[in-house]
Amino acid sequence: MNIITINDYHDLVERQATVLVLGYFDGLHLGHKALFDKAREIAERKKLPITVLTFHESPKLTFARFTPDLLLHLAYPEKRYAKFEEYGVDYLYLMNFTSEFAKTSSDDFIKNYIEKLQAQDIVIGFDYQFGHNKTDSDYLARNTTAQVHTVGEIQFEGEKISSTRIREAVTKGNIELANQLLGYTFTTRGIVVHGDARGRTIGYPTANLAPLDRTYLPSDGVYVTDVCVKGKTYRAMTSIGQNVTFGGTELRLEAHIFDFMGEIYGEEIEISWLYKIRDMVKFSGIDDLIAQLEKDEQFSKNWA
Repeated sequence: MNIITINDYHDLVERQATVLVLGYFDGLHLGHKALFDKAREIAERKKLPITVLTFHESPKLTFARFTPDLLLHLAYPEKRYAKFEEYGVDYLYLMNFTSEFAKTSSDDFIKNYIEKLQAQDIVIGFDYQFGHNKTDSDYLARNTTAQVHTVGEIQFEGEKISSTRIREAVTKGNIELANQLLGYTFTTRGIVVHGDARGRTIGYPTANLAPLDRTYLPSDGVYVTDVCVKGKTYRAMTSIGQNVTFGGTELRLEAHIFDFMGEIYGEEIEISWLYKIRDMVKFSGIDDLIAQLEKDEQFSKNWA
């Protein structure tokens, strides 16, 4: 897959006719995958490449009052790009959604972007809108020579699959639902750093993780996880939150990795979140904490 960063339509390179997929794809969940399944079916039948035109960050940054969560993603960039490639994308065009771009009319978008990319077929979601006048798929179909394919709403358990629904599931700790909606496992990537080293004194040494990316984190609690270290995956139990038993006030992300020995400070690891065991609890003493950790360990090892 070729990844091309552009400032605007002046940077577009005219290539052969293509199947163009449009939208902002945070997380590339199962709803998004339906668009790429459709694009791949067309591309294989017509022997055309698949092109995506999308944005580095959420378009909401251009319109809404800033809050830190607007910079958060469901997947870090490299994982997002890997999913695009897995879904069959040949050319990925990335640009910033700026105030200048937001002024683009629907007609100019068709002329300067869609036509310049030589879109023979266009695949969009049912709720896709474009241009500063927010026109829809019907307008697009009437004003382009490309064939427009609109993919309907994809649901899970009677509700629309959306990035918003997944973000809510993650931040509420409903990791199982988030993973079902994504179609793959939600992950957090980071570097192993020094912590209080308290875990090793009670038989549960942990890898303390400093997150590398602007991605969402699950709600406070203890989770069944898989941890990838140096290309090998281990089952683990991972806690996120303040260490309230010991009076902690800072957010800590700590993974106790089963059947693993060795120092890995400075290593980049990735945590795959599988299931929330429980909330963070303030224990009355070390013995109560250890007893609960033993239960968490057995649960994690037996979780399928």
